[in-house]
Amino acid sequence: MRINKKKERHSSRYKALTTKVTKDNLLGFEEALAQVKATANAKFVESVDMAIVLGIDPRKGDQNVRGLTSLPHGTGKSRLVAVLAKGDHVKEAEAAGADIVGSEDLITAIQNGAKEFGGKPMKFDVILATEDMAPQIGKIGRALGPKTPNKRNGTVTNAIGNAVKEIKGATRVEYRADKEGVVHMPLGKVNFTDAQLAANFLAGFGAVLKAKPSSSKGRYIRSITLSATMGPGIAVDPTTASKAAG
Repeated sequence: MRINKKKERHSSRYKALTTKVTKDNLLGFEEALAQVKATANAKFVESVDMAIVLGIDPRKGDQNVRGLTSLPHGTGKSRLVAVLAKGDHVKEAEAAGADIVGSEDLITAIQNGAKEFGGKPMKFDVILATEDMAPQIGKIGRALGPKTPNKRNGTVTNAIGNAVKEIKGATRVEYRADKEGVVHMPLGKVNFTDAQLAANFLAGFGAVLKAKPSSSKGRYIRSITLSATMGPGIAVDPTTASKAAG
């Protein structure tokens, strides 16, 4: 008779790391970031991630928490950017480092599922559009899904050069609460300096603080957890973090 053993949820490496984590007390964000770096021992440069549990009702439209912010030291991740633009905006996007730039021809290529555009692979993490291209975005909404440009998240803009630079430099971060009311945000890499990670934390957490819906009552920040990609979660004291982020 074959007995199926229950698969272990975490590896022995992960379990060993949890012994280094302070479990009983909430930490200041700087101390927590130091523990994140101390528990990052994977064979690649791990990311530093933040998860914020909010005291909102995500089912209510007036309690939707989402927005854009800039991290002063970026996330350390390279991103491919496509741009829908015409005229002078084309040169502006290209000068800023956009990977793919086009107008109606790019829309047609996306509609047709093209593998290449302008001799380049049709690959992009983010697609931006200038305001004069906005009326045509609906043609490719189904193909793009959540990547579809819109004004609300800043991907439809005439400040196209700045937008491209922020995304290519990985300083622009989009955040939104999921259906459980949790905001996930990258804060950089474990090889960043302590000062760089601290500055990114204050900028990212501060943006979520300011995004508190007026209709949200009671405790807004339920918990803050920091972790490396392959490391255990480390709890941050929401009160001291909120004071520091202002």
